[in-house]
Amino acid sequence: MDTEKWRARLATGHWFSHLPAAFQDSLLAQARLRQLTTGQYLFKRGDPPCGLYAVLEGSLRISAVNEHGKEAVLSLVEPPFWFGEICLFDGLPRTHDACAVGPCTLLQVPQQPLLNILDEHPQYWRDLALLMSQKLRLSFIGLEQLSLMPGSVRLASRLLMIVEGYGDSETSRRTVQLPQEDLAAMLSLSRQTTNALLKDLQAQGIVRLGYGEIEVLELQRLREAAHT
Repeated sequence: MDTEKWRARLATGHWFSHLPAAFQDSLLAQARLRQLTTGQYLFKRGDPPCGLYAVLEGSLRISAVNEHGKEAVLSLVEPPFWFGEICLFDGLPRTHDACAVGPCTLLQVPQQPLLNILDEHPQYWRDLALLMSQKLRLSFIGLEQLSLMPGSVRLASRLLMIVEGYGDSETSRRTVQLPQEDLAAMLSLSRQTTNALLKDLQAQGIVRLGYGEIEVLELQRLREAAHT
């Protein structure tokens, strides 16, 4: 594995770049590469814990499906996003499905080697708690928006979250590979409503819509639409 190549990619993320250097080294020393093809599942709800992951290339859809086949899409995660830490804390099965949207490259730090590192250096638990608390904070914001904000603000806010890496990426990307059905599922809106809201943003020159993708043209105006 080309460790230094991936270290540079991961260092564009706020969480990894602020870890103690020794913890960064330990994670990379135990890490292995995982390759997924389009539509391949990394894990499903109920699967046993399998460690901590970082997205290096491509993107993953985090979702859940109920007994009637209805899917709730929680998020779309892209480089250099880290995830999987909940099962590290409680040792319980996976809470959601993780599926590759397209070809995807991941870094996996397996469960037991990571627990061994934490046994030797318990101070690193705080760093993992910060990773989990960042997502908890975003979850509370999402719940508040779902209850209080109109659909147009929720859509702009979610697009902003994705292009800014859910607050972890040091840089903003401009193109999101995201079908409108998935975006609608994230927002608890119909596809028709989501399409109409996106077309309104396109008419304002804030985004450009393509097949299965959304390009952000005016990031500051998107922030204004998200009321941030």
